[in-house]
Amino acid sequence: MIVREGTGPRIVIWTLTIIGLAAIYAPPLYLLGVSFNPALQPGLPHISDLTLKWYIALGGETALVAALWQSLVIALATAIVATILSLVAALAYRELHRGRSLWFLTVLLPMFVPGVIQGLALSTVITRAGVKASALTVIAGHLLWAMPFAFIVILTSFAAVKRTYLMAADDLGASRLRQFRDITLPLIRPGLISAFIFSFLLSLNEFTRAFYLAGRQNTLPVVLFGKMNAGASPTIYAMSGAIFLVSSVCVVAVALRSLMTQRGAS
Repeated sequence: MIVREGTGPRIVIWTLTIIGLAAIYAPPLYLLGVSFNPALQPGLPHISDLTLKWYIALGGETALVAALWQSLVIALATAIVATILSLVAALAYRELHRGRSLWFLTVLLPMFVPGVIQGLALSTVITRAGVKASALTVIAGHLLWAMPFAFIVILTSFAAVKRTYLMAADDLGASRLRQFRDITLPLIRPGLISAFIFSFLLSLNEFTRAFYLAGRQNTLPVVLFGKMNAGASPTIYAMSGAIFLVSSVCVVAVALRSLMTQRGAS
């Protein structure tokens, strides 16, 4: 058998990639399969036994439904604010000439702070300030977590904005605001959408910070954690499976949109 030059390392890379992806996606896929099991034990069902019984039963789980709505509101607010602030931070980064590296590291710093430490620190500061824990405090904690990721995504999308485009618009008399509205914004729109969805999913699935900052109405991950400690219910698998499916659809939609945008640009 003739092996072409460079085929060996390529096979090793693809093998390691497939093994890594299998290790990452096997647990959530198993959880998704369990959610369609009509039996109480967490075992994979036969194809003929697949059922939506536990998904239908979610309607009667008032605590889970209330926590889901709380998480959706918090995630939506976090995604909107994180996208706007990250866009401003990315614009500032591009305008800076000196201190650009320091600004970049400052925006990314919350990404490297462990969630337990960040949540506990924010909880202590908020308590000392006399502020009651609520959805707003959770949003503040989630912003510190989501904004660095949104910043990176938006900053990467600025690669499509060539300096020559802006220079040509400036020569034609377009103001900075007009340049941003007519040139920059359309080119970075896919990045903004990706940053929004990324921030939304990060906030929706965040547990550690919400555990310290939530008020009377906990977020969905916190409620799921409490129910798992009290004894796993089949509806927990159904809720987890639904979230996994929605998250996967959002990620695939972003990927397809990016591919379509790249093909259209080429």
